[in-house]
Amino acid sequence: MVILKKIKASTLMETLIATVLIMVIFMVASMILNNLFSNSIKNNTRTITAKLNEIEYLYINDKIVLPYYDDYESWLISFETSSNSIVNIKATNEKTNKIIEKEISKK
Repeated sequence: MVILKKIKASTLMETLIATVLIMVIFMVASMILNNLFSNSIKNNTRTITAKLNEIEYLYINDKIVLPYYDDYESWLISFETSSNSIVNIKATNEKTNKIIEKEISKK
């Protein structure tokens, strides 16, 4: 017959403390990840950049006339001439007050 070795077990208090520590670590990690994800969503400007590129393309190919104003999702887009050959494109987000500006020249 095989003799089993006795394994030392932890007490109930040690188990509870370890569980609480693990829960605290997971809570802090989830709050950090939540903050990172929300900031990445707020600072995402891919859709408005694509829209501005589309408007720029239309202007270069004489498909729109200036001044041009548009609302796109939560962005206000203005497309105006500033001098003889320079055109300003400005997009302002209504929610976050973020501004994207661009200058182009028609050749």
